Amino acid sequence: MNYQGSCHCGKISYQIEAEPDKAIECNCSHCSRKGYLLWFLPREALTLATPESDMATYTFNTHRIRHQFCPTCGCAPFGFGKHPKTGADTVAVNVRCLQGVDIDTLERMPVDGRSI
Repeated sequence: MNYQGSCHCGKISYQIEAEPDKAIECNCSHCSRKGYLLWFLPREALTLATPESDMATYTFNTHRIRHQFCPTCGCAPFGFGKHPKTGADTVAVNVRCLQGVDIDTLERMPVDGRSI
């Protein structure tokens, strides 16, 4: 299945080719403030329609995830990182920024990021 995603103003636009079934709901200071529901996928599942140079990046704590956000509207639709066990390139997609995804149907997996 293909899903279109974007930031609020549409400056960041992308497509995901996969079917979401669960999302991580982390309680760390960053995720809880932004209301993230993150779906982790291989990096190649995301196709950007926006050049990375048009995005801003935020990292914190261990700096493992490069959270991409729109410099215009501030919305953060995804982040890039590495799989902790394999080192493979990954993307953490905020499912709230995908069109046509009913987040109430997703299994929510709580993660205690506050204690890490």
